[in-house]
Amino acid sequence: MNDTKQQLEHLAEMRSLMERSSRFLSLSGLSGIWAGLCALAGAAAVYMYLEVTPLNRRSLYYEIAMRTMKWGMSYKSVFVLIALIVLATALAGGIFFTTRKARRQGLNIWDATSRRLLWAVAVPLVAGGVFSLALLYWDLPGLVPPATLVFYGLALVHGSKFTLRDVEFLGLSEIALGLFGMFYLGSGLELWAVGFGLLHIFYGTWMYWRYER
Repeated sequence: MNDTKQQLEHLAEMRSLMERSSRFLSLSGLSGIWAGLCALAGAAAVYMYLEVTPLNRRSLYYEIAMRTMKWGMSYKSVFVLIALIVLATALAGGIFFTTRKARRQGLNIWDATSRRLLWAVAVPLVAGGVFSLALLYWDLPGLVPPATLVFYGLALVHGSKFTLRDVEFLGLSEIALGLFGMFYLGSGLELWAVGFGLLHIFYGTWMYWRYER
């Protein structure tokens, strides 16, 4: 009986070691919550720039954007600037919380698995960023929010094989929102706030509750 128990313990330990070597398990749920808050702040900045609210508009938000010139910048410059600030602050928080979790677990934050994860998500993200810039260049701002959701979702699905599987469900949710937004461009900004903001907070809370508390 004791031999069987020891064998099972050894098998569980080997499985844990194999999983740690093939998956990046230090991803923190707090990173998702932080990213969601940054996204909501970015969406609020866009609403301020356009002087609209989600429930009170004179016309479609992208039509308002194309004729808006505030803060000494065109809508293209403002949108890109806000996106870069949101990305930078979300990444900074993500690195901080994930590094802190890795240290508590005694794991290395930068190894072959984390490099594979980074490459897996970088390709769709970079492609989506360039594609979104092209949409702005051709004055098609209504397609930008759903396009970013789709590419971001693809990045999460592609990268989920190297980290927690919960990330795959978040990615599929982002893709679904983006595809829906392609057919309802007038709701693109709200869907962007839901996808990058509320979904991140929800999944971040779920992951923290399940793996870290």
